[in-house]
Amino acid sequence: VIRAAEAELLVVRAVGEGGPAWHAVPASAARITPLTSLDLTRGSARVEFDHVPGERLSALADADADADAIVRTLLAAEAAGIARWALETAAEHAKVREQFGRPIGQFQAVKHLCAGLLVRAEKAAAATWAAARETTPLTAAVAAALAVDAACANAEECIQILGGIGFTWEHDAHLRLRRALTLRQLLGGEGALWRAVTDAAAHTAGEWRPRLELPPEAEEFRADARAAAASVAGLDPAEQRRRLAPGGWAAPHLPPPYGLGAGPLRQLVVEQELRAGGVRLPDLTIGNWVVPSLVAHGTDAQRERLLMPTLRGELTWCQLFSEPEAGSDLAALRTRAVRQEDGRWRVDGQKVWTSSARTADFGILLARTSPEKPKHRGLTYFVVDMRHTPGIEIRPLRELTGDAVFNEVFLDDVRLPADAVVGAVDDGWRVARHTLGNERVHMADSSPTGPAVQRLLHAPGADPGALGRLVADEHVLACIDLRTTLSALDGLDPGAGGSVRKLVSAPHAQRVAACALELCGESGAVYEGIGREAGHAVLMSRCLTIAGGTTQVQLNVVAERILGLPRDPQPASEKPQPASEKKA
Repeated sequence: VIRAAEAELLVVRAVGEGGPAWHAVPASAARITPLTSLDLTRGSARVEFDHVPGERLSALADADADADAIVRTLLAAEAAGIARWALETAAEHAKVREQFGRPIGQFQAVKHLCAGLLVRAEKAAAATWAAARETTPLTAAVAAALAVDAACANAEECIQILGGIGFTWEHDAHLRLRRALTLRQLLGGEGALWRAVTDAAAHTAGEWRPRLELPPEAEEFRADARAAAASVAGLDPAEQRRRLAPGGWAAPHLPPPYGLGAGPLRQLVVEQELRAGGVRLPDLTIGNWVVPSLVAHGTDAQRERLLMPTLRGELTWCQLFSEPEAGSDLAALRTRAVRQEDGRWRVDGQKVWTSSARTADFGILLARTSPEKPKHRGLTYFVVDMRHTPGIEIRPLRELTGDAVFNEVFLDDVRLPADAVVGAVDDGWRVARHTLGNERVHMADSSPTGPAVQRLLHAPGADPGALGRLVADEHVLACIDLRTTLSALDGLDPGAGGSVRKLVSAPHAQRVAACALELCGESGAVYEGIGREAGHAVLMSRCLTIAGGTTQVQLNVVAERILGLPRDPQPASEKPQPASEKKA
């Protein structure tokens, strides 16, 4: 028992004739034997009772069912603090400790370790916050498992980053590791923590999602949103989008006339009412990226021609950014666009990994217009008519699944009109990265992996520990989403949660797919029936840690932009040339 030797009063759960009950027992009445604790800062003791007096605590008569959840939540909060301390200590050390002539935080291996500490600390904080907000057996079990796991792993890796100093008695790192390990053992050990999550989830009806409670002022927006939903009730989704878009209901975050100019609160009310009314608008996919850029940087003619048809779902888009030598690093783009005497642009180059290129009506193209300018400068953002522009050749790329969703796009003497430029010439990087200040906010109350985790939870033969990890990550993604939404409602910065979300969701989806295939047994070796479905999901999931920026690049970004670690060394080809060499 933690700190029993220091206590004056012990709260004890005992089972009598009337069943379990809680009692207050004077510490002096018990036999307390101090023990040497793994945690040097908090002692432990063995406590024995032999016909000792105790006062029954009627105020705790109904606490028996909640006691375990409360204890897990409290210990999770402590563990989350350890995880955060380890993160901050390691990151600060990585900024100032130098080896091989530079800070160790500039080495990618150290950056990735620090970014991993951040991901675990954010998961622990989000899960513990949710458990404190609504303490249930499931929320508490998830919080304890994730936070204690984060505390142990972060303390261990903090020592690794600290190096020799971290292994000394004088440094506090070992005290945090000892506390984390002690917490884990008090809760039954690593395996027991994850099995507790599985057990709690199995006894929780339906899919657990955090509740979003909007303030009373949300009600003023409901009537109009409800009427909009009713006006398209029963129509197919494509027709619903076509009818709602002109009134701004398909994109309420946009300024009029394309949206409602709605703030975060009104956006959430609109989403709630549309869903309640059975409205499921088809996703615009790449159009979701195009529309904000056109609203902010497009000409009146471009907006008139492209925006409303896109919002109605009549125009589809593809993205012509990535190239064979420029994936995550768009600064390496080689596709050239040269202005001609007649004002048009001649474009030559190759794009790759372009989804929907064969079916899209338009594409957004980044091309280099000023090759003498470094990095992202000198890029221009163009709109390309994919159906009627000569010189475009599209070749399907067969993926490892056997499908052909991606494409190579070859641009050979393609001529684009002068009005194909969006924004200023050479300012394409800023246009491409643009998001409106009044950014879209959504409830995120569903998950693509949620139903799969639910099915796995009730599948025979599943490993309870592995399932516990899947349930916990599914749960914590919902918590991160809710915290991000609430931050938007309060006008606050979303913090690190949004930045680390992909680093949680992508490997989580891969593990869900792998677990489903494993449960197929020998049937998983046959690419038919359930084996085909599970096998295809595993193969397809490999793209999740590549598409939209590889996990490794994302770890670098998180380490540099959130933790403030030094940026990677500048390649020699990009370093400013000394004046003496230029003259030579």
